[in-house]
Amino acid sequence: MQKENNMRIGYGYDAHRFGHGDHVVLGGVSIPHDQGLIAHSDGDVLIHALCDALLGAAGLGDIGRHFPDTEAAWKDVDSRVLLRKVVSNLREAGLKVGNVDATVIAQQPRLGAHIDLMRERLAEDLEVEVTRVNVKATTTEKMGFTGRGEGIAAHAVVLLHE
Repeated sequence: MQKENNMRIGYGYDAHRFGHGDHVVLGGVSIPHDQGLIAHSDGDVLIHALCDALLGAAGLGDIGRHFPDTEAAWKDVDSRVLLRKVVSNLREAGLKVGNVDATVIAQQPRLGAHIDLMRERLAEDLEVEVTRVNVKATTTEKMGFTGRGEGIAAHAVVLLHE
C-alpha cells in the first residue's frame, strides 16, 4: 500500500490532583507553590499529555502502557526521562517531531514567567528547535476542578513526520 501522507497528528491529555508539597513540576520546570501534585512520578501533567500525544501519533499506545504506575522503576521519576524515552521510540520508528502545541490549565500557580524555560527544556528533550514548541497557560475562570484549585490539567497536540 502506498503512503499518501507522511504526517501524523496526536493528541494527549493529563490531569493530577493537588496534595502535600511546596512546588509543582510543569514542562520540566520546578515552580514554587503551596501544594504539590499527587502522582506516581513527579506529576508533570504537561509532559504526560505530551507523551500521550507523541505515542498516539506514532500508534504506540499511551503513557500508562509504556510507564505503568504499578512499576517501582517509575516511582518519583523525572518526567523528562519518560519524554526522552518516548522520543527514542519515535526515532526507532522512523518518526520525528514537527511541532508541539500545548495548554496547561491551572488557576494557580501563575505560569507566565516559566513558559520560556518550559519551551526550552521540552525542545531539548524533543530534539527540535524551540520555535517548534508552543506552551500556553490558561485558567478556567474558577470553573471546574482546576478552577476550584483541586488540580492541574494539560492538553497537547503534536505533528510527527515519517
